[in-house]
Amino acid sequence: MVRKLKFHEQKLLKKVDFISWEVDNNLHEVKIMKKYYIQKREDYTKYNKLSRQIRELARRIKDLDPNDPFRVDSGGQMLEKLYILGLIPNKRDLSLCDKVTASSFCRRRLPFVVVKSHMAQTMGMATKLVQQGHVRVGPEIIKDPAFLVSRNLEDFVTWVDTSAIRKHVMEYNDMRDDFVAM
Repeated sequence: MVRKLKFHEQKLLKKVDFISWEVDNNLHEVKIMKKYYIQKREDYTKYNKLSRQIRELARRIKDLDPNDPFRVDSGGQMLEKLYILGLIPNKRDLSLCDKVTASSFCRRRLPFVVVKSHMAQTMGMATKLVQQGHVRVGPEIIKDPAFLVSRNLEDFVTWVDTSAIRKHVMEYNDMRDDFVAM
């Protein structure tokens, strides 16, 4: 049961429209979160903030004198780092940094890499597999779907040895060894 609003509270509420609430980018944010199956809104806001900082840093580096050795060195380091993380396709030009968005980070999340490598059919299924501990990256079992997979680690995303799903896949492909199963 809610108390009756006082007169001045009613007057204040007349000025507020609860139906069309102004939230910046809310529809786009929800669309991206649904597409990449992001469960925590904080993750998306972190990716957005990081991508904004990357674009800002790239803009500042581009504003420096083209012959400045600091610009050449820092621009090369930034391109190398972004390429290793998998956020840009190549290390050619600093203008590629302008295309880094929150979706670029979402495409490096572990569930997306699992779907891309055909270990799962959907993002939801991949997220559940990661959360349940069926997927490992190298020797480490990763249970956090927000884990960002770099280009170097992309080849090491596999099933956990004790995973029942791995056993089913091996049986289906007639690759399961009875000796290993014991």
